Amino acid sequence: IVFAVLVVINFIVVTKGAERIAEVGARFTLDAMPGKQMAIDADLNAGYIDEVEARRRRKDLQEEAGFYGAMDGAVKFTQRDAVAALIILAVNIVAGILLGVVRFNLPVMQALEVYTLLTVGDGLVTVIPSLLISVGGAILTTRSGSDASGLGSEVMGQLGADPRPLGIAAAVLFLFGAVPGLPLFPFWVMAAIFGIMAYAAWKLPQAVPAAVAEQAAAEKAKTAAADTSEKVEGLLKVDPLGLEVGYSLIPLLDVNQGGTVLERIKGVRRQMASDLGIVVPPVRIRDNLQLPPHAYRILLRGEEIARAELQPAQFLAMNPGTATEDLSGTPTSEPAFGLPAYWIPDNLRDRAQMLGYTVVEPATVLTTHLAELIKQHAPDLLGRPEVQHLLDTLKETTPRLVDDLIPNVISVTTLQKVLHNLLRERVPVRDLGRILEATADAATMTKDIGFITEYVRQAMGRVLTGPHLSENGELGVLVLDPTLEQTLQGGIEQTDRGSFLALEPGRTQELLSRIANGIAAMLPGAQPVLLTNPVVRPHLRRLLERALPHLVVLSHSEVPMDVRVVNLGTVS
Repeated sequence: IVFAVLVVINFIVVTKGAERIAEVGARFTLDAMPGKQMAIDADLNAGYIDEVEARRRRKDLQEEAGFYGAMDGAVKFTQRDAVAALIILAVNIVAGILLGVVRFNLPVMQALEVYTLLTVGDGLVTVIPSLLISVGGAILTTRSGSDASGLGSEVMGQLGADPRPLGIAAAVLFLFGAVPGLPLFPFWVMAAIFGIMAYAAWKLPQAVPAAVAEQAAAEKAKTAAADTSEKVEGLLKVDPLGLEVGYSLIPLLDVNQGGTVLERIKGVRRQMASDLGIVVPPVRIRDNLQLPPHAYRILLRGEEIARAELQPAQFLAMNPGTATEDLSGTPTSEPAFGLPAYWIPDNLRDRAQMLGYTVVEPATVLTTHLAELIKQHAPDLLGRPEVQHLLDTLKETTPRLVDDLIPNVISVTTLQKVLHNLLRERVPVRDLGRILEATADAATMTKDIGFITEYVRQAMGRVLTGPHLSENGELGVLVLDPTLEQTLQGGIEQTDRGSFLALEPGRTQELLSRIANGIAAMLPGAQPVLLTNPVVRPHLRRLLERALPHLVVLSHSEVPMDVRVVNLGTVS
């Protein structure tokens, strides 16, 4: 009866185990493995792990997938073996009883006793080799994903690594020896052996042969040398964008502490794709103990382009020009636009808003600063691989356009320079198809990148003027006096490398002052559009780029015919 119960329990356990392993293995290979692979690639691209760690994770993932696949096949074999043993058990008992009663005229109880003992003996002879085969198959299966040099050393290492399985085996063997009818001596001897092994695994350190130790030391030295090589090569990698923070700003990045900077940076990347039409690379974020505790800095291709300080436990109250009363906070300036501001505690937040201040959190200040710098340095983020990626994306919808123009009419380098010129003036390049067509049309007339850019801008007139139209659809502009335009146009000189505007430093400074005064007089606090002729526009924009970087300069040919232009002032 005990033997029959054990066989039935074995069948149930093996069957349920096979179903569970098959279910977990199928879910792992179909669902989890692609997701885990993408997670590893995402961490590598974001800079959270290096190439060595990525290879280690991929290797662990492959070993886990191989383990589930091998165990699935092995357990299915064991499951069928258990089913066969159960059927043989039932046939032997039932057929033996019938045979003893019908043919040999034995009493029912005697036939039951005789043939049950015979069945148990036959079952033991069958089950014990099957058990040994199953154990051997399990060892070989788990061996498939291992890097150990020898099967024997690995088995001994795994059996001696934890004393609990050895202790359980010793206790079970001791109980078997105590069962009446079973041989006491062999079971208790085996129990003593396993007990000694459990005690040794618990008390004594694992002995490693000298040869194995030398080999392990050699492998460790080899791995260390490889890691050193990898680390040296890793120093050559330059991240397109980087953010380093002092230790006091780490809570702004930690999601477990309520930090929202990581999620906001994802929003900034989506916003840049929508506003500028480029894919901003991932931002490499790390802490820097060399920075002051409240400071952060933003890196572009390894070089610092901006640095500022935040107060993580306070709020930044900015004066947009409408607030007339000062606050009792710490005076500072907003890092993105340089507006006067105050760091205030939470209890002054409502009062600052009532006085007309714009109050934002430190995480918002940081991400706004990052977004503004990305817009400012967008041309530096658009290399040839990024341009090729944009072309591949466009090719998915209009393959004929890309194949006809690239590289037969225009090269990727020419297109990249045109896109750089557009992004330098914060012109979105989302409509890459129109830009590509206009670039191709201009490239048939000249190789001058400046002329090609101006031609493309004229084709994108509505994109240029749309953000500056009033609610009535009017475009308020500041114009140059015709005499001044003629003077500027006369100062343009042509060279083999293109054209440039040559003015005396004194006249240049006077021109910048008059334009700035005209803007301040017409619309204080605002930036109207400066309108000029197409020949002067690119040179005047380069002249104003440093002094008035946010001033939009348009030409007459870039304004659509149906847009009403309102003259707000003249620079004479």
